[in-house]
Amino acid sequence: MPIDPLVKTGRPLSGPEVTRYARHVLIPGVGREGQERLSAARVLVVGAGGLGSPALLYLAAAGIGTIGVVDADVVELTNLHRQVIHSDADIGRPKTESAEAAVHRVNPHVTLVRHDVTLDSSNALEIIGGYDLVVDGTDNFPTRYLVNDACVLLGKPHVWGSILRFDGQVSVWWAGHGPCYRCVFPEPPPPGSVPSCAEGGVLGVLCAAIGSVQSTEAVKLLLGLGEPLTGRLLVHDALRMTWDTLTVRADPGCPVCGESPTITELIDYVEFCGVPGAPATQTEGDLPVVSVREMVDELHGAQPPLLVDVRGEEERAIASIPGAVPIHLDEFRSGEAFGQLPRDRRVLIHCKVGARSAEATRLALRAGLTDVANVEGGILAYLREIDPSQPEY
Repeated sequence: MPIDPLVKTGRPLSGPEVTRYARHVLIPGVGREGQERLSAARVLVVGAGGLGSPALLYLAAAGIGTIGVVDADVVELTNLHRQVIHSDADIGRPKTESAEAAVHRVNPHVTLVRHDVTLDSSNALEIIGGYDLVVDGTDNFPTRYLVNDACVLLGKPHVWGSILRFDGQVSVWWAGHGPCYRCVFPEPPPPGSVPSCAEGGVLGVLCAAIGSVQSTEAVKLLLGLGEPLTGRLLVHDALRMTWDTLTVRADPGCPVCGESPTITELIDYVEFCGVPGAPATQTEGDLPVVSVREMVDELHGAQPPLLVDVRGEEERAIASIPGAVPIHLDEFRSGEAFGQLPRDRRVLIHCKVGARSAEATRLALRAGLTDVANVEGGILAYLREIDPSQPEY
């Protein structure tokens, strides 16, 4: 349903600004007054990655007066096929710094505020509280739930997007006007069950499709134009080139925006999502782990263990550890793997960074294997510490 503009008034435009935004000013429903609202607007973009890149560029070009960007990462070579706000010259540079330069190239009238931090429960309310709305381009579940809960507690809308391989989703979560993210996704998926873009891949140009829809929704909300995606989930299949719309509804029992909320302050979202942290000791709870150097020493020992790679075929084609036996994580989940694993030989399990292999290790222990361990840091640690000749991904 139609909404009121998030930004009520704005400063008068200068002559050069009127010329710059003339094609906006000509649109009925936008006009000079609407463009002045955009110039007064404050939008926070969480993540300067695949979705944040097109969103930042289009929001800047649209004349959003103040754009904040939250990202603690630096630009890497693997980012560049989809994160169009960065270039080869930016590799190793903080993403917010690269984003600031790109935004100012697009529109010098825009103020960009850098937040070179990881958004967490200690800073989210303060950071998000300074903006009219949030464009969420994150790629992990803890931050998605964090952004949602912070926006609900602050009464702010957030435009959410998600991408993986050839598929994308977009919605506007806004408690009081429609469902929040938790209403539709009350529980995170089990750790490792949904691959990240770093594990499953993503078609680079898909980011443009989803990020541009997010930008459009942000501008509509700021101006009070049209019908936002509140109560609707837009699903894009790039291979079929289809856009489907699903109706989603607020949950009266939602723990954060429902009738009797139980979440009234930000929580530990890493713990809530069950994401394993990097083990600091020899075991992560009851999970045995080894470093990649310890793995190499064992492989060259008198009684070498069986090294198992639980990644997919596409990942193994990029980089692999010599001698590793491929047994996909799905085979651990189904139980098929345990007929292939020796009971009288030590087993080491690795994946890309350690999360999927941690799940496989736990399943192996539950199946009765007694001498099994997770390789801490996975193949990325191996490439960085042992064999830098192979490409990272």
